Amino acid sequence: MRIANIVGARPNFMKMAPLLREMRRHPEIHATLIHTGQHYDETMAGRFFQDLELPPPDVSLEVGSGSHAYQTGEVMKRLEPVLTELRPHVVVVVGDVNSTLAAALTSVKLGIPVAHVEAGLRSFDRSMPEEINRLLTDAIADSLFVTEESGRENLLREGVDRARIHMVGNVMIDSLEQSRKLWEHSDIITRLGLTRGEYGVVTLHRPANVDDPVRLRGLVKGLEEIGRRLPLVFPVHPRTRQRMEALESGDGSGGGVRYITPLGYLDFIALVAGSRLALTDSGGLQEETTALGVPCVTMRDETERPITVSQGTNRVVGTSPDRIVAAALHALTEPPQRTSRPPLWDGQASQRIVAILRATSPGPRAASGA
Repeated sequence: MRIANIVGARPNFMKMAPLLREMRRHPEIHATLIHTGQHYDETMAGRFFQDLELPPPDVSLEVGSGSHAYQTGEVMKRLEPVLTELRPHVVVVVGDVNSTLAAALTSVKLGIPVAHVEAGLRSFDRSMPEEINRLLTDAIADSLFVTEESGRENLLREGVDRARIHMVGNVMIDSLEQSRKLWEHSDIITRLGLTRGEYGVVTLHRPANVDDPVRLRGLVKGLEEIGRRLPLVFPVHPRTRQRMEALESGDGSGGGVRYITPLGYLDFIALVAGSRLALTDSGGLQEETTALGVPCVTMRDETERPITVSQGTNRVVGTSPDRIVAAALHALTEPPQRTSRPPLWDGQASQRIVAILRATSPGPRAASGA
């Protein structure tokens, strides 16, 4: 059984690592890892491969950065001959980045079944590029692997056949648990001179937050205000750093916010696990903090992961600096309590997914010309 697995950006790596590990437990599966190169530098990709014990990619497309249209088009152009030669029985895509949609489109055009891991999540905000990628990928995928009940409900409302939907849990939690012994031994807290439980962690990278100078300046000021009450550590995404350097006045270097270079997976999870509070616009961190029991303030108007609010430690507060500061201070005095982990967030989602792929994946279908 030939399975082609596509990754393109850092959020994909945490989702793919446990899947590949599980696939390689089965001798009948020939798993190929294809890296599109959407995130391509050592900081954004290389260290995560090492930390997650991902094998080197079998194929690297080296697409690099560019506009959404450029990345999507380049992935499709470079992936098509690879898939034509490999002739996989199924292509597995994860998450919601441009590479996810591009790989799904290319595969379907070639008559190759597609399995989408982390299907059905919806923010209902079509100004988010990720939302468009999610909607279109789910519309053409053959197998849809769902992390939470909202995903199943969204797909059913969109008319997806129940037989294509599989509630399997969250592979992000698989990575977290499988690497626990490693990240628990990270010395990042000591290296940064921090004390466990006496600092917060920040991530900020979504275009809606960092591309608007007025909004970004307001967010930085809000973080500085929080930093005067609780020291904050901010591993800065390269895109965010570029935008911050372009601000007319100041770079947000004061106010108790400590800006550092991006961290590898193990150091970052260790830093979050030891923190008192996380502030983020990242979907993945909402899930990780729910699993770790760390209070999370999400600097967005919505979340495509509502279970992190209803059953986790997440509060979605919008992008008003005043509301963010108020929510952060409230979380410090009255931290939200996680009742239990969401269903099937038990570190075994990858086993369920691979079992379903082994049982249901058909052979390659004949592609037809248009």
